Amino acid sequence: MHTVWKGAISFGLVHVPVKMFTATEDKDIRFRTIHKECGMPISQQRVCSHCGKEVASDELAKGFEYEKDKFVLFSEEELDELRPESARTISILDFVDLTDIDPIYFEKAYYLSPDMAGSGAYGLLIEAIRQTGKIGIAKISIRSKSRLAAIRVVANCLCLETMHFPDEIRSISLVPNLPEQVTVNEKELEIAKLLVEQLSAPFTPDKYTDDYRLSLQNAIEAKIAGEGVDIVAAPSSGETGGNVIDLMAALQASLDAVGKIPTDPGTPKTKATGEKRKAAAPKEKKSKKAKETAS
Repeated sequence: MHTVWKGAISFGLVHVPVKMFTATEDKDIRFRTIHKECGMPISQQRVCSHCGKEVASDELAKGFEYEKDKFVLFSEEELDELRPESARTISILDFVDLTDIDPIYFEKAYYLSPDMAGSGAYGLLIEAIRQTGKIGIAKISIRSKSRLAAIRVVANCLCLETMHFPDEIRSISLVPNLPEQVTVNEKELEIAKLLVEQLSAPFTPDKYTDDYRLSLQNAIEAKIAGEGVDIVAAPSSGETGGNVIDLMAALQASLDAVGKIPTDPGTPKTKATGEKRKAAAPKEKKSKKAKETAS
């Protein structure tokens, strides 16, 4: 793996030299824009919107647009002076419980490995985090951007998760059409909870796949091999996306689909459920009659 950052973790007066590696990879399939006439890609050029000239790299500067078409410019030297001196240090500010952090804060994961003679301190930090059940909240500068981060243990490896700062999280009050107070039908809630229980299972990452990417990859390979590929619509999941006319019936049908039928006599039945129970009744009577004859 490629090293994306090199420095040290500090907590108190302890320094742990580490190297950082990206823990995830982007597997999106990207297309380039092609000139259909000759089959070659279109190049992206840096052209000034004012004079129309193509601009060389050494003529570029960083600019912040503070008003429409008005910019303040910064050179790389000026930006370097503004970067914190601790750009090579992951400074742990606090140790907290993981359950205290809403997942909305998490951004991207990185693995940290011990660097040089830092394996002793590295192992010490792993065991301290593991045995206390805490995670470290730290600040780090990556690619000229200051980030908040969480440091936790995955197997025998320190994992750093970059996080959003609180002012980067939009307020829920900005979301339109949210109900002021949630009210639900108790019967519907009971069936919904039963459905959740029936669909509950241990988290097994390997069972989740990107079906669209796999289909796209197969189509690409077929085209490369010169095979005629007929692109067909993806199979429907059976959902119409329309409004649910009878929520209770939809919940009941969902339970039937996973093989669980509530025994509560007060719970409304679907047509299919009623038919099943009616069909079962004659068998019970026949069995009872057979017992009486035997006796």
